[in-house]
Amino acid sequence: MVDGVLLVAAGRSVRPLDIGGDEEPTAAETARPVIELTGSDSPLAFVEDVAAGRTRPRPVTGFAREIFGRLPSVTWQDGPERTVAAFRGPPEPFPTPGGETTDGWAGEERWA
Repeated sequence: MVDGVLLVAAGRSVRPLDIGGDEEPTAAETARPVIELTGSDSPLAFVEDVAAGRTRPRPVTGFAREIFGRLPSVTWQDGPERTVAAFRGPPEPFPTPGGETTDGWAGEERWA
């Protein structure tokens, strides 16, 4: 998604662009893998849809693909898995102003 935003920002098009994928998963399709990947016991709760009967807009990514040759590199199915894995792993080292690297932890406290 960041690559798509940077391409649009560097481009000269003033037309709105949809830089997401062509698929449009439901909220439940998105939530279920997150619940499974995190080991949560949270239930899915469905509430009344105030937009019932309205037509939802569909993603139209053809213009972004035509101008930039852009296709998402991560599917919506892989995104949650990669995100949860990133949060579970240790923080990446980052440079300090003195040129040294730290382990990503500030002070003595570490979050579990």
